[in-house]
Amino acid sequence: MTSPRIGVVGIPGKWSTEVLADALEARTGFRQVIDMGTVVADLTGPALFCDGTELNTLDAIVVKKISGEYSAHTLDRLELLRLLERQGVRVFSPAESMLRLIDRLSCTVTLRNAEIPMPETLITECTDQALAAVRAFGSAVFKPLYSTKARGMRLLSADEAKAKLKKHIADFHRDNPVMYIQRKLELSGRDLGLVYLGGQYLGAYARVAGGSAWDTTIHSGGKYAPFDAGPELIELGRRAQAPFGLDFTTVDIAETGSGPVVFEVSAFGGFRGAREGAGIDAAGAYADYVLKKVAGP
Repeated sequence: MTSPRIGVVGIPGKWSTEVLADALEARTGFRQVIDMGTVVADLTGPALFCDGTELNTLDAIVVKKISGEYSAHTLDRLELLRLLERQGVRVFSPAESMLRLIDRLSCTVTLRNAEIPMPETLITECTDQALAAVRAFGSAVFKPLYSTKARGMRLLSADEAKAKLKKHIADFHRDNPVMYIQRKLELSGRDLGLVYLGGQYLGAYARVAGGSAWDTTIHSGGKYAPFDAGPELIELGRRAQAPFGLDFTTVDIAETGSGPVVFEVSAFGGFRGAREGAGIDAAGAYADYVLKKVAGP
């Protein structure tokens, strides 16, 4: 039996993309990294091409990273993958599942509809209402609808002068007409990533804030650390990721004085946190999972 030809959608040269391509190549002898920025879609066919390869000739595609930064344009790239699915190419995770996670508001609405505990959140296009939210929360995080690793987020405090607060809000509103505002939680300098493969729990790690940073992201100097999740957290993470139907994901959870809350579910999941914090070879586990699914029952 011929080994399956499985491509990896990602960013060439980036560690997580290359380690997944390595894992699949080691198991199949085939390697192709697909940069969506170089893909051509001929909708007459329809057909998608990348570096001379017609992508519908592949047996499957695994999406590790769809773009360097999230934006509405990222949704367009995912839409193209729906063409491949229509032609019988298996995409991991399904394009429609990932589409629902790129927009932070879409993810939040799904989580709230599933009654998943989250930080207090207000959505508004009105700057006066945004100012009132900061005063009510005391300290609030303004989050772009499309962003990763806390990029573009602003932490505002009710202690600031009104004129200064209004300016900060106006500056944020200029680039973010729909404002996503959450109460700033006291997290003791860490939050958690729980890893799931095919809906099954693999392990967990912590992200610990670095220096004086208010967020825990690695982009802001945070570090990964081991974490032993108990049954309550594992079940919360499982419930949070379940509505999206993802093949691989990480659920971001924080522990608070009133119980755990979910920040978000990742469209693509984190390999480095799983390896450095939990000692999990997520790329290898994902490759094995994909090959089993492609082989069928």
